[in-house]
Amino acid sequence: MDKYDLALLLLRAGFGASMIAHGSNKIFSAAGIDGTARWFASMGMKWPTVQARVAAASEIIAGLLFAVGLFTGVSAAVIISLMIVAVVTVHWRVGYFIFLPNGGWEYCAAISLVAASVAIAGPGAASLDDLWNIPSLHPALSVGLGIVAPVCHLALSYRPPSR
Repeated sequence: MDKYDLALLLLRAGFGASMIAHGSNKIFSAAGIDGTARWFASMGMKWPTVQARVAAASEIIAGLLFAVGLFTGVSAAVIISLMIVAVVTVHWRVGYFIFLPNGGWEYCAAISLVAASVAIAGPGAASLDDLWNIPSLHPALSVGLGIVAPVCHLALSYRPPSR
């Protein structure tokens, strides 16, 4: 394995594991999925219980697929989508830096850039996509879906409360 493939493996595995942890936290935290649904409702998401379950499942599944490099272009698009929704619904109003109270959008931007970079570069030789000769989505399609899907999602299901 060359250093390029090792770098892609480390990026995919590290950020994929982080996504799995985020999704698992929505389910297994002290508040559980019901608490996540209440939080989603408080920020203006319609159908908060469904949204909480879909968000948790998306983070876990996309994180796992991204980590092992399986359907990498699709998992990258899902990760980008999740982070855009998180920025719009939670982090934008806080500001850029993660160290601000309630966390800015810096970390979400970093995750999105990693997912977009891997979608553009491809998953590398140390991936299931490579092992099983699964073709990748065109990078523009992967990144484009990652941007268009959350715009549609938010237009349909996000009604921020007046502050």
